[in-house]
This record gives sequence, structure tokens and C-alpha cells, in this order.
Amino acid sequence: MIVVTGGAGFIGSNIVASLNESGQNNIVVCDTLGSEGKWQTLGRRIVQDVIPPDELMSWLQGRTDIEAIVHMGANSSTLAQDGDEVMKSNFRFSLKLLDWCTEHQVKLIYASSAATYGDGSHGFDDDISLSYLRQLRPLNLYGWSKHLFDQVIATRLENGEKLPPVCIGLKFFNVFGPNEQFKGGMMSLVSKYFPLIRNGETVNLFKSYKPDYKDGEQLRDFVYVLDITRTIEWLLQHAQGVALYNLGSGEARSFLDLMYAIFDTLGLERRIRFVEMPETMRERYQYYTKADQKRLRAAGYPVPSTSLETAVRHCIETYLNSEDPYR
Repeated sequence: MIVVTGGAGFIGSNIVASLNESGQNNIVVCDTLGSEGKWQTLGRRIVQDVIPPDELMSWLQGRTDIEAIVHMGANSSTLAQDGDEVMKSNFRFSLKLLDWCTEHQVKLIYASSAATYGDGSHGFDDDISLSYLRQLRPLNLYGWSKHLFDQVIATRLENGEKLPPVCIGLKFFNVFGPNEQFKGGMMSLVSKYFPLIRNGETVNLFKSYKPDYKDGEQLRDFVYVLDITRTIEWLLQHAQGVALYNLGSGEARSFLDLMYAIFDTLGLERRIRFVEMPETMRERYQYYTKADQKRLRAAGYPVPSTSLETAVRHCIETYLNSEDPYR
């Protein structure tokens, strides 16, 4: 059995989809569904149970049939301000799962984040050493909560303390794809702007406030969620030991590139204007991200990343522009 926390969320539900498509139906989802139709992300899926997060630890007691926990559940808002809530959801809950997986020697694959890198001034090296991690300064509460957990694992590793037999943290970059409908303001720009572009509207991009970057040419590593889930499936089968891995495309592309890919897929005129960035964001804004993939490749992962244009076209034509946009 595989437990997927956050399994009704964006990345989590895509993981469940990939596992089902590979023949794995012995899956338990841990998540909250609410009353806004979030269940639809699992509408096509086979799972054995859906457990609220506050019941998971009691549900795990005495179980001996768990192969792995894929821990995606978190408050993923980079704008979150409630430190106590974020620490409860993102840090302390993760610690409980880490301790359970350590005690029972169960694989743990968990979501870290590229937000742990802060402004990128110390690079994007998925080095798990404490000496490197201590240099990083995340720019928001979400990134800091993920960074704290990475450091706990690094500390235990360097102290020779017991850890799960496989303990892999994944530093996600800018992920996009189907099943984002319930992320609200945290949706990727593909999911957010697709309906506007389809309706003939002009889209807004933030102006640049650094002379090295023209408006719209701020750079991000945009990665398709199907590439993410393919990697996680491979890690479940082949990963060994303790590691952090960057999960991105390995390319830095501009926001204009991303918007052009949407307009061009739909065959529409490119209509973009540049607007002022809120002052509260300007000091915490990342102008460049790019996943260094050398450690993942050294571990043996063989599949190349999908190009931005190919991924955007597949996402729109297969999911977003269909009658049923869910995977």
C-alpha cells in the first residue's frame, strides 16, 4: 500500500493518477475535501480510503502493509502569513511522518520546494549537507517551513541517526498541469490565464524592477506535472538512501515564453500588458530559477524533460480545453 498525503491536491492527485495508470490501485489518500468540489481531482481514480490529516497518525498505528508514504500535503501558499498554522501543517506533521517511517522502516518521499533557495544567490544545488543548507535564506514562510524540515533530515543524517531506508526530498520548481482548479491564487499561470486567453482577453504580467531583466523576461524553471509524477514513480522503484533532488525542467524560460506557448496553442493573437508589481512583493520576488539536475541524473533517472511548448500544448489540448479538464 502507498499513502499519498495531499492526494486530492494538485501534485498529489496527479501522483495518484500515474500510480493508477501503472496498475497500482492499493492507495490511501490523506487530505481534506471540503465542500467546493475538490473531490473531482480524484473522480477517475481508484483508492482504498480517504483519511483526514488529523486522523492519519492513529490510522497508521499497527499497520504493517505500508510500502511508502508520498508526502505532498502542505499549506503551499507562498503568501501565507499565519506562522503557527504553517508550522503545524508543513513542519510538525512532517516530523511525525518522518518518525513513523523511521520506526517502521517505510520509504518516505516528501515535497520540499525551490522556495527554499530564496533569491538564488547561493545557487540551486540540491546539496543535502548542512553547510550548504545553512547558507539558504527563503523569502517566505512557506519556503522557510520546507527548509526547516530539510535541515532536520540533514542533521539526523550527519549525526548518524536512524532514518527511513529511503528518504527523498523533492525541490519542486514551477509546476503546472491539470487538477489545479482548487488552488485559487496559487494556480500556475497556465491554468490561471488559459480561460482568459481563450476568451480573447489581454493578460497581465508584472513589470521588471531589475535592469538586467526586461518586462516579462523574468525567468523560471517551468515543469510539467506529468514529468514530476513520472520521476516520483521511478524513485519509488529505484531510489536508495537519503537525498534531496531538484524537480524541474532544467531550463530557465521567461514568462513571455510561457504566455506565447498558450496563445500559440490556441492560435490566437498575443495580447499582453505589463502592470505594476505590488510593493509588498518586490523585495521577495525571484527573478531567476533553474533546477540543477545533476544529482537526479547521477542517481540514474533517464527520462528527458518535456519542452515547455510541448508540455503547454499537451496540457491544454488533453485537459484544460476539454469538457472534462481533470486527469
